[in-house]
Amino acid sequence: MHTKNERICVNGAESELAVFGSGSRTLIILPGAGDAFKTVKGMALPLSLLYRKFAKVYTVYFISRRYRMPEGFTTADMADDIAQIMEQKQIACADVFGVSQGGMIAQQLAIRHPEKVGRLILAVTSARMCDMSQQALTGWLQWAQQDDWAHIMQDTAARSYTEAYLRKNKLMLGLVSKRTKPCEPNRFAVIIRSCLSHDVLDQLGSIRTPTLVIGAGQDQIVGAEASRLIAEQIPDSLLIMFDDYSHGVYDETADFYDRVLEWLTEPERSKSDA
Repeated sequence: MHTKNERICVNGAESELAVFGSGSRTLIILPGAGDAFKTVKGMALPLSLLYRKFAKVYTVYFISRRYRMPEGFTTADMADDIAQIMEQKQIACADVFGVSQGGMIAQQLAIRHPEKVGRLILAVTSARMCDMSQQALTGWLQWAQQDDWAHIMQDTAARSYTEAYLRKNKLMLGLVSKRTKPCEPNRFAVIIRSCLSHDVLDQLGSIRTPTLVIGAGQDQIVGAEASRLIAEQIPDSLLIMFDDYSHGVYDETADFYDRVLEWLTEPERSKSDA
C-alpha cells in the first residue's frame, strides 16, 4: 500500500499530512483536539493499517492543524486552511470525516466551502458548546496553565470511555497520561479556545451535502444532545447513536469504522428513500 508523510506550507504556516491508499475517491480525515498533543507526523503507515478497509476505496488524507497558531485562530480559520491544502493538492472535492473538534472544522468547511465537500461525516462533535463542554474544556485550559498535562489526559480518559474500558486499559492509560505533552503548549490552548468559541448551529441548515452524524449516548465531553441537534439542523442527514458509549466510542466499538465505510460507499439515496 502506498503511504506518504508530508509537511505542507499553506497560508504562511506548516501542517502535517499522512497520505495512504490506492482508491479512486478521496477522503479527508480531520482528527480531534488530541492533534494538539501529537500531530500525524510520521503516522502514515500505522494509520494505513488502522484504516486499511478505507484505503481500498479511497486515497486518504489525514490532516493536522497548522503549527504556531496565532491567538484567536478559530475553527473557521482552520477550515480555510483545509480548503487551501485541497487547492494545493489539486483536490477539487473530497468526502470529509471529522471527529470531535475535527468535526467542528468539517462543519465550517461544508458551510464556507460547500463545493469542496462530497459526503460529510460528523462524529461525536458539536455545533455549539453546552454547559458540560464548557466545564470540561475550561478545566483543561486551567490545568494547561499549570503545566498539568497528566491531569488533562486523565480527565479526558475518564470522560471518554466506559468503566469496563478504563479498567481493561488502566496501565496503558496511566503511562500515556504521564508521558504525553503537547508539541506546542500555546497551540493546545488555541485549539481548545477555538472549540469554546465554535457556534454554527444556526448555519447548519445551509449544508446540502449528504451527511452522517454519529453520537454517543453517554458522551461526557460534548454531550449526547449535541449530535441530535446537528442532525435536526442538517437537511436529510442520517443520525446513528451508540447509546452505551461515550466520546471515545470509535476506540471501543468494533463496528464503528465499518458503519462509516458502509455509509460512505452506499449508493446515494433519494429523499423519497430516506
